[in-house]
Amino acid sequence: MAVVLEGLRRLEYRGYDSAGVALVGPGIDGVAAAKKAGKLANLVEELDLRPLPPATSAIGHTRWATHGGPTDTNAHPHLADGDRLAVIHNGIIENFGELRAELAAEGAEFRSETDTEVAAHLVAREYRATGDLTRAMASAATRLAGTFTLLAVHADDPARVVGARHDSPLVVGLGEGENFLGSDVAAFIAHTKEAMELGQDQVVTITPTSVEVTDFAGNRAEAKRYTVDWDAAAAEKGGFDSFMDKEIHDQPHAVADTLLGRTDAAGNLVLDDLRIDESVLRAVNKIIVIACGTAAYSGHVAKYAIEHWCRIPVEVELAHEFRYRDPIVDERTLVVAVTQSGETMDTLMAVRHAREQGAKVVSIVNTHGSTIPRESDAVLYTHAGPEIAVASTKAFLAQITAAYLLGLYLAQLRGNKFPDEIASLLDDLRDMPRKIQTVIERGEYVRATARSMSDCDKVLFLGRHVGFPVALEGALKLKELAYIHAEGFAAGELKHGPIALIDEGQPVFVVVPSPRGRDSLHSKVVSNIQEIRARGAHTLVIAEDGDDEVRKYADEVFWIPKAPTLLQPLLAVVPLQIFAMALATAKGLDVDQPRNLAKSVTVE
Repeated sequence: MAVVLEGLRRLEYRGYDSAGVALVGPGIDGVAAAKKAGKLANLVEELDLRPLPPATSAIGHTRWATHGGPTDTNAHPHLADGDRLAVIHNGIIENFGELRAELAAEGAEFRSETDTEVAAHLVAREYRATGDLTRAMASAATRLAGTFTLLAVHADDPARVVGARHDSPLVVGLGEGENFLGSDVAAFIAHTKEAMELGQDQVVTITPTSVEVTDFAGNRAEAKRYTVDWDAAAAEKGGFDSFMDKEIHDQPHAVADTLLGRTDAAGNLVLDDLRIDESVLRAVNKIIVIACGTAAYSGHVAKYAIEHWCRIPVEVELAHEFRYRDPIVDERTLVVAVTQSGETMDTLMAVRHAREQGAKVVSIVNTHGSTIPRESDAVLYTHAGPEIAVASTKAFLAQITAAYLLGLYLAQLRGNKFPDEIASLLDDLRDMPRKIQTVIERGEYVRATARSMSDCDKVLFLGRHVGFPVALEGALKLKELAYIHAEGFAAGELKHGPIALIDEGQPVFVVVPSPRGRDSLHSKVVSNIQEIRARGAHTLVIAEDGDDEVRKYADEVFWIPKAPTLLQPLLAVVPLQIFAMALATAKGLDVDQPRNLAKSVTVE
């Protein structure tokens, strides 16, 4: 029981609205189960009041409501076969209506509104026919349409847990005299670092001493083993008030680790995981970045950098729109999929569509063993370590860094940049962790400013060039964490409508480009600051050290170290992360688990 509850606690960051456990073991009559709507603490309180008996096997789940509201009854696990079978489920079963009618006609009694209970009764029916839980799971899986990871235990065989996956994450933890299943290695990292990644449409059966993997047809299948390179301490707060605060402070290391091992002895970029023939990459005539949310904004930064360095046109597409608009994709298109979890369903579906059209896909991912890198032609892992807070911070910076590496590699391969130019840019990149640390150390002024604005209900963000996606990300962080209206605009759009939003006291963040870059761009943004301040805006400016021109027009200045223009987002976004976190904290909100959000969006 303690192992399962610990695993559920480590997975709280994914977002959920109910929790439950099911246990089987010698001496237990049927399945012992408990489940409660709300936070995991509600389940723990229930178990303290009504403890469950000792057991040899257990499954647990934190549910995000899809079919049926977040109630005790709809919480997982769901029981069937005379309450001797328990099933939990991640995903959505799209044909649950017809299956429910079929099973009800056979006498199945349903107690919930969920699609998962259909799976439980389906597995139960197959178990009664076969007497074998593994075969029953495989047979039931072939009847399901949609996305699912299913786990099941049965009182008849209390030493066995069976899982199946289709388009939803499931990993195996390999221990000594114990084995584990989880949607993320964080669930069992305190017990083992040895893991196994399951392929698509596979069934896994674990006992304390064995692991067997088959396909849905029952044929023995191979599964890849790997060692997790972080430990349980990395998934704890480490003395910070929140996971988000810790992860903001992790950012210098996340960027540095993403850069490690990317060059050979001669200083040339070597991306070992880029398993695409060089001739194919040289022939690429268009790049499409597909992503959602924060990852999409990292893609916008990538667009500026890759187009400048490689002279290849780059489009940035929201993954959930990509495959529905008949995109123009062929064998000379390189698709770059960006996702922290590697399980984002919208992005996974877009990856599959792109490959069907003949495109090569490179994924930029933080989570080893996840689905999207396995279905891509190549992968760049970001090595940011586990990101627990729902709102992304260090993964965003690591994604941008990986995109820079991809852009420079393509420039090197295609001859767009001389070796000394690439070496100079890599030196600039390697210096960014130090500069990010400087911004973090200046964060108390940002926090104090945020606390003083805790009653504001609307904030605008402006940026130009690479500052534009930074403005978008700053607005998103404030929406996610503080639940207030926030919008990001390209600063040049002000006079085309948004300036009408400016009234007395309106807070406006402005990301100012370096005065050492294009002079006209800097001067235009300074003019924007003057325009909005003249109309009563409260201007909060992110500017480069030594930029004396902005001092005259800014109510608050958050200074960042000097950096090349294209690398500035790695610095400029950090004060916006700190501001959003501090404002939400001042409002008494949970910055790690914002309402209505999940860390990994595994359904479309």
